[in-house]
Amino acid sequence: MAVTLNETPSANRLHIGIFGKTNSGKSSFINAFSGQKVSIVADIAGTTTDPVYKPMEIYPLGPCVLIDTAGFADEGELGALRMEKTRLAAQKTDAGIILFSGRDMKEELDWFRYFKEKNTPVIPVLSKADTYEQEEKSFLISQIKKETGVTPCCISSVTGEGIQEIKENLTRCIPEGYGNRMITGNLVSAGDLVLLVMPQDIQAPKGRLILPQVQTLRELLDKKCRVMSVTTDQFTGALEVLAAPPKLIITDSQVFSYVYERKPSASMLTSFSVLFAAYKGDIHYYVEGAKAIDTLHADSRVLIAECCTHAPLQEDIGRVKIPRMLKKRFGDTLTVDLVSGTDFPEDLTGYDLVIQCGACMFNRKYVMYRIDRAKKQQIPMTNYGVAIAHLSGILPYVKIPE
Repeated sequence: MAVTLNETPSANRLHIGIFGKTNSGKSSFINAFSGQKVSIVADIAGTTTDPVYKPMEIYPLGPCVLIDTAGFADEGELGALRMEKTRLAAQKTDAGIILFSGRDMKEELDWFRYFKEKNTPVIPVLSKADTYEQEEKSFLISQIKKETGVTPCCISSVTGEGIQEIKENLTRCIPEGYGNRMITGNLVSAGDLVLLVMPQDIQAPKGRLILPQVQTLRELLDKKCRVMSVTTDQFTGALEVLAAPPKLIITDSQVFSYVYERKPSASMLTSFSVLFAAYKGDIHYYVEGAKAIDTLHADSRVLIAECCTHAPLQEDIGRVKIPRMLKKRFGDTLTVDLVSGTDFPEDLTGYDLVIQCGACMFNRKYVMYRIDRAKKQQIPMTNYGVAIAHLSGILPYVKIPE
């Protein structure tokens, strides 16, 4: 389904991951927490296989994605694959809820420490609280508090006990200002004229705008900016009819050079991809990483990480255009590997550079996880738009939001 101007994309929603053993009550909890029958519930261990991502509105948290994961104790070859999906879900989690069930708490505590190490807010929960005798319940509460330093919420999906308390705890533990990041940052304000250059080529599905364009346009309208949108061939004509130059020009990175050569000197220039590099990732790390392009040679290896999993398109920016630009400069023996979706390798040490797309389909938590992995392995990383600007020699003249 196409994203409308009034719909919050999943990548911009608070991702709440639910973790626990098989049959610990995760799916029942999600149904009670959301007030909807989101997940299938059964007494058979391992009912949830792949994680279930369910976007919804939850008061007072706002737009969320609830992630129902496979259980910790999932065994066998298929269980190992399910656990890999659970680890991926953890990388996307903005706030974690860990369901404790019974005296064996080793795996729950391992996951609790994992989130603490990642500075991810995490709430310990005693699940199925209505099934314990008071003495056993008190013992479990004291053990969880002893190991985590936090008094757990006691919940029952049957009686509704603790559900509201968890919502209140989540509200308190979410960092202040979460969700307030702006795509255009401090570049423009109310009344400023902004010109968007948006090629409607094969990259843009017929009848729709691509997601970064939709989100940027909506933000500019919310900021009360005056917005004009044109395709590349109408760019110079648009400038001629304007009484004054636009304060900011936002272009598709693929036509960076064309727009730069023709823009008014008074207008700032950036691209949708550069804006999303700052919005979703670490723009300063990307800019620094772009310098590594100059150190590449004919035998270098570059990894291009595409978030979308669409079928290859003619003149695709990640699969065709950027590799062509690199090989034109360093020779055809330069190796360019491509991964898409969540197929991002754990070991990056075989690469001299990683080039990440704008990541409009991923939440910031997961993009920062990738960046952190590259930093720890000391592998330079940059972004499509930043890389194209550097290869075109105009990166110093591209405006970066703060």
